[in-house]
Amino acid sequence: MKFELKTENENYTKLISQFFGIVFCITLIIFICDVALKLGIISRNHKIQYNCRILSVEKSKTNFKKLSRLSNLKSKQQIWEFCRVVIK
Repeated sequence: MKFELKTENENYTKLISQFFGIVFCITLIIFICDVALKLGIISRNHKIQYNCRILSVEKSKTNFKKLSRLSNLKSKQQIWEFCRVVIK
């Protein structure tokens, strides 16, 4: 007759490996979200600079509307002042 004793060390190692796996996944998700947010900010800034350069060449209503949406400015005067600062 054989007697087998289960040790609790196996349970602890599984628990520890699961804990580190969960921490790694959460850290990876946070890192990917941070990168996505930073890329969104960079993209928005690039769009603003591009549209300000286009506005300095071609003064059309659509360019004012695009910049108004991107910069949350309503009047044309505010948009002009904003673009002067951006283009410098």
